[in-house]
Amino acid sequence: MPAAVQPRRTRNSRLVRTLAAACTGAAVLTLPLIGASTASAATPTAATAATTPAGYPDNLDGWIRESLAIMAQKGIPGTYDGIHRNVMRESSGNPAAINLWDSNAAKGIPSKGLLQVIDPTFKAYHVAGTSFDIYDPVANITAACNYAAARYGSIDNVFGAY
Repeated sequence: MPAAVQPRRTRNSRLVRTLAAACTGAAVLTLPLIGASTASAATPTAATAATTPAGYPDNLDGWIRESLAIMAQKGIPGTYDGIHRNVMRESSGNPAAINLWDSNAAKGIPSKGLLQVIDPTFKAYHVAGTSFDIYDPVANITAACNYAAARYGSIDNVFGAY
């Protein structure tokens, strides 16, 4: 547009734009401060978050950490990464996983739990102080790691079905 046809901007409109931009920025910076007292109420606290009886988070991370603590007390080798890698391969982190199609299942002893342990192996390598329920995540991990330690030296040495 030629200069003669452009609408003339007044000093006031420039001032209004400047103040609007400044106030918007101040409002954006102030919002977190205003809501800070109520935002913390939405964050789960230790009292409301699900935990295991031993106080670990009731999720895969917590189950592995609790198992590692028990394993350390019992002298069973293994690392978080080794356990996690095997859990993800065997059950994708589902403690209720059961294999109803492999050779063990065909014999009537399906693999169960996070690390897909069969009942006889779970019973033979059960670690004192953990549940006798094969589907209990901590008991399943700890027994499987005890078995892997006896057979392979550590769960860290297991890179396939075991």
